[in-house]
Amino acid sequence: MTSQTPTIEYYFSFISLWSYVGSLELQALTNRTNAQIIYKPVDLLAVFAAGGGKPVKERPTQRQSYRLIEMQRWRQWRNIPLVLHPKHYPADPTVGHRLLLAALDEGADVGPFVHAALKAVWADELDIANSETLIDLANRTGLDGRRLLDRVDEQELKDRELSLTTEAINRQLFGAPFYFYKEEPFWGQDRLDMLEAAIVSGRTAFLTD
Repeated sequence: MTSQTPTIEYYFSFISLWSYVGSLELQALTNRTNAQIIYKPVDLLAVFAAGGGKPVKERPTQRQSYRLIEMQRWRQWRNIPLVLHPKHYPADPTVGHRLLLAALDEGADVGPFVHAALKAVWADELDIANSETLIDLANRTGLDGRRLLDRVDEQELKDRELSLTTEAINRQLFGAPFYFYKEEPFWGQDRLDMLEAAIVSGRTAFLTD
């Protein structure tokens, strides 16, 4: 890898709707730009709390209703399967996040697993908190699911999981997905076009003072 390789820091959660909606497009973006993704799973509810946000079911009814319209719009726009009221949302993604960190620790290609885990929640209505579900998703995407699952209680992985959420809060994140390129933040999968333009143009990053 050379210094010219674009690097995208990707903060997300397996229970993040908009991370799923933008998942395939993010992969397509990296293929077009030869960018590298640094995967950073976070505790989305903790990020919400720190940024003044609320879980979906605690938001005003007006926002909940509009969200359903947006889901249908983006489902058609991205041409992806998407369930409006998935059976196992919100499930606890913690074990899955640590399984992912274990795979990253071993240098595995985790892109297919990340997408499969997001799709499991938002299209396949699987329980992402279930160990056997995680093993199956990992195995189907080229990982050794059971061996990786055996690592999820390692203290180092628990510490890294916590540190990523703390890092996200310290960088003033308030939702997911968040993408950073050259320290410039892009919130939401609907900013992927702008992210790609920033990579392709080579422009100076827009940063707060």
